[in-house]
Amino acid sequence: MKNDCNTCGKCQELTERNTELCENLYTILIYSENTPGLLSQISAIFTRRQVNIETINVCASSTPGVHKYTVTCNCTQSMAEMLTKQIEKRVDVLQANYYTDDDIFIIETSLLKISTPVMLADSRVSGEIRRHGARMVEVNPTYATAEKTGTTDDILSLYNALHSIGAVLQFVRSGRICITKSTAERLDEYLAQREQERRDRTET
Repeated sequence: MKNDCNTCGKCQELTERNTELCENLYTILIYSENTPGLLSQISAIFTRRQVNIETINVCASSTPGVHKYTVTCNCTQSMAEMLTKQIEKRVDVLQANYYTDDDIFIIETSLLKISTPVMLADSRVSGEIRRHGARMVEVNPTYATAEKTGTTDDILSLYNALHSIGAVLQFVRSGRICITKSTAERLDEYLAQREQERRDRTET
């Protein structure tokens, strides 16, 4: 008798298992109080799990007194979940969540130092800068500086195009900053819940 592949469920189980084992780029958003030494604690968690941090950005968040850490890493979904749980155990961490690129709006910025003689000799350099929507911020007889803001892929596309021409003298790219696509801010919900629990304890 022929097996009905639509009902046995084995294919779906294998697909889900392979997805869990596949490495992807995850963005971990961490909210914490502004406490010295927390960054080294977070780095130690990644080191113990032998996961390399690709980019990291730290800045003040929209919530007074709360800082936001944006960390990216290549790992499996199960590892991203484990890292997030370990980070949340830190005393000064208010909340930590992991996201794929589909869950967030992402932006980065970069600077490229370009050889002016190469740019003048090869029209492809100016063409690539215009095509990628980069902005020239300085030009002198020795080098020119271009600024490109956008997604990681957009920035690397411009860099690779100029590098293949031999025009790039220096290149630097910032860590990503991002916001979630969800309508509700998870940190605000958490802080509101914590405040309500504090009030309930006070009343009792």
